[in-house]
Amino acid sequence: MKRLVHWVDSVLSWTVVILMVVIVLDVTWQVFTRFVMRNPSSFTEELATFLLIWLGLLGGAYALRLNAHLGIDVLTIRLSPERRYMWEFVIYTFVIIFSVLVLLWGGLRLVNITLYLNQISAALRIKMGYVYTVLPITGVLLVFYSIHFMITAAQGLKNHRFELMNQEKVGID
Repeated sequence: MKRLVHWVDSVLSWTVVILMVVIVLDVTWQVFTRFVMRNPSSFTEELATFLLIWLGLLGGAYALRLNAHLGIDVLTIRLSPERRYMWEFVIYTFVIIFSVLVLLWGGLRLVNITLYLNQISAALRIKMGYVYTVLPITGVLLVFYSIHFMITAAQGLKNHRFELMNQEKVGID
């Protein structure tokens, strides 16, 4: 499991880095063509929008992996270890429910509908269904990381209880 998590982390982090580089280049080109050449590029604004969507959603999944979401940490940081592990399990259960219902199921429906209706973007002339594929991809990533954290929390709870049992045995002797 650790190898799979490490591989997903690596692919996701490099994807976010590449998206960031591309969006910076795209916006730089947009500014250059608009203000220096006085002939704005026709596709850069739409590309920046699509890149920002992908960057925001995939970056959110990566932030979950790094425990960078304030809301998850602030609820559990002051609890005892046993209660913290239990609350983390509950929190990640809600993340899974949201990810499956909204991002995965809703995202797949949106992708299918837009591909079926053959909706094309105005400037880039690509199918909008391809742009929306980031929704189910993000849903899968959030479910994957949540399951990973739930397994880690279960192992932490087990280890914590084992340590308490050992402390009681030492105290008895």
